[in-house]
Amino acid sequence: MTDWTQKQERFLQYNIPTRLGHLAANLARIKSFCDHVTPQDAVASLLKESLYFIEWTVPNMVQTDVDQAAELVELGRTLTRWLFSWDKIRTDSTALTQVQTEVSLWSERVLDMSGLLSESTALA
Repeated sequence: MTDWTQKQERFLQYNIPTRLGHLAANLARIKSFCDHVTPQDAVASLLKESLYFIEWTVPNMVQTDVDQAAELVELGRTLTRWLFSWDKIRTDSTALTQVQTEVSLWSERVLDMSGLLSESTALA
C-alpha cells in the first residue's frame, strides 16, 4: 500500500518543471508497460499515481500558465477514463494500441511543457 501523504509531501518539494518531468516519465512507463508482458496492476498503479501528480501540480500551475494547467486537467480526465476501463482496455488490442498512441503523445507534450529538455540543451 502506498503512503500517498508522504509521497505528496516529497513531490511538492520539487519545482513545477521537475514535477512535470516525473509525470512525463510515468506516462512513458505506461506506454512501455503496455508493450511488454507486465502485471496489469502495475499500469493501473501508474495511472493512479499520474492522476495524483496532476492533482498536486495543477493548483500551482494555474498561477503561471492557466492554459497548460487546463491541458493537464484534460489529461487527468483521459487517465481517469482509462483507469476505470482498464480491465476492458487491456484485453482489447485495438483499445490498448490507442492508449499507447495517446499516452506517448501526452508524455511528449508534458515533457515539452516542463522545459526540461530545452534547459538541458541550453546547458550543453
